Amino acid sequence: MQSIKKISTAESSNSIFVISIGITAMIALYAVLATENFTMITQNIMNYLSEKFGWLYLLSMFVFVVVALMLAFGRYGKIKLGPDDSVPEYSTLSWFGMLFGAGMGIGLVFYGVAEPLTHFVNPLAPIEPGSLEAAKFGLKKAIFHQGFHPWANYSLIGLAIAYFQHKKNKPGLISTIFIPILGEERVAGPIGKAIDILAVFATVAGIATSLGLGTMQINSGLNYLFGIPVSILTQLIIIAIITVIFIGTAVSGLEKGIKRISDLNLVLAFSLLGLVIIFGPTVNIFNNFMDGFGSYMSNFIYDSFHMDAVKDSAYNNWLKGWTIFFWAWWIAWGPFVGTFIARISKGRTIKEFVLGVMIAPTFACMIWMVSFGTFGTDLGLSGKVALSSLATAVSSPETSLFIVAKHYPLGTLMSLITTVLLITFFVTSANSATFVLGMFTSNGDLNPSNKKKVIWGLILSFLAVGLLMAGGLKPLQLCSVAGAFPFIFINLLACVSIFKALKSDESINADAVNEINIDEASA
Repeated sequence: MQSIKKISTAESSNSIFVISIGITAMIALYAVLATENFTMITQNIMNYLSEKFGWLYLLSMFVFVVVALMLAFGRYGKIKLGPDDSVPEYSTLSWFGMLFGAGMGIGLVFYGVAEPLTHFVNPLAPIEPGSLEAAKFGLKKAIFHQGFHPWANYSLIGLAIAYFQHKKNKPGLISTIFIPILGEERVAGPIGKAIDILAVFATVAGIATSLGLGTMQINSGLNYLFGIPVSILTQLIIIAIITVIFIGTAVSGLEKGIKRISDLNLVLAFSLLGLVIIFGPTVNIFNNFMDGFGSYMSNFIYDSFHMDAVKDSAYNNWLKGWTIFFWAWWIAWGPFVGTFIARISKGRTIKEFVLGVMIAPTFACMIWMVSFGTFGTDLGLSGKVALSSLATAVSSPETSLFIVAKHYPLGTLMSLITTVLLITFFVTSANSATFVLGMFTSNGDLNPSNKKKVIWGLILSFLAVGLLMAGGLKPLQLCSVAGAFPFIFINLLACVSIFKALKSDESINADAVNEINIDEASA
């Protein structure tokens, strides 16, 4: 029986591997050969989901925040993700570095200046462009989009996977979290396979587009610093070099490769942040953080649910283009980030896990967005740079940070660190994704084969190259967030599943204690 089960497991993981690659290849080929048509279809799908289910995106992300806090501060908070005597495998700093690098990646550098500056230049009507109110609006929304909601999403699905993986010794797969609801046989069948294949596609599409965006921004940095031309050839060379690095670190394993790069990434990120705070508009950064955080917290519930009754109102159109798109993007990244965080979190309590994944990164992101947002908007408010020039900067968001940095002391050094940081974020996101994709297509093996990691690493790079050459990064990003729509329901069911599993284990433990007490009394 055991040998039959092993063959079945191997066949299952191989079928997921083959089907996932097949689906990814077909969609990528379509995006490259028929970019305009593919863009139109994916944009229409995303518009439909935003219009009809925007309320569901808002509601579900708020539910994730509430459930995560309930788990952390409720009676299950002291339960360990693993045996009762287990201890964390990684130091808190290294653990934070790995989850931070996987969870935010290139997007934090890409949007740090670009999003607040975009809202400053093109705010929601009737706010006047370039005004103090526009700057406050931009910072508040940037904080909101990088705040508790996305990290609650990561922590919830990551916690569910970690509990079954480390406490129940189940495979590290998304489908595993449905065992309390569907049972092991159904999870091992077509339903479970479909969930895991969807998780693979969401991960591949999400990471490939991020690698493409990162490549363009690295190219912009090299152009600004050294005059290296912005071209497809340069971007191909960048991807080729970084592919060797991230596949090498993924093959080296968590301890030797991914952990070390993540540690370096964390040092670079906080070094850049320190320079921006010290040599940027320091007092304004602190003032804006106090004001922005206060506004964020005081309007948290209202902003979490706010939608206009009029379907095509200016606010609803803005909401679809920003908040709902970001929520869909974070949900799309949930399977990959949640699985990776679960893999590195054995030995931590539920409370430690939620606070570490949801609270600490949120404050780091808030500080980052306010610092870099003020870094850009202060140039307009102070009159140092004309609003028209800032509008030019946001028209190419990959260059925004470099354009802004040149107006400050040590701007060249900041741009240099930014370029290196983009590379390390590129590497940490890609090697984490390569590791997770290996797990997804190896029946949740916590240490997937190097062969699988190399194959997925090459697929991610080739996909990013093809889409860069075809100009199809945006449609694949839209395809990713549209294709991940089912993960709203998967995450909501994960809430039910984890509580059901915890309650069941609590009852079993209580029965065991009662039996021991009865035996002792009889003796």
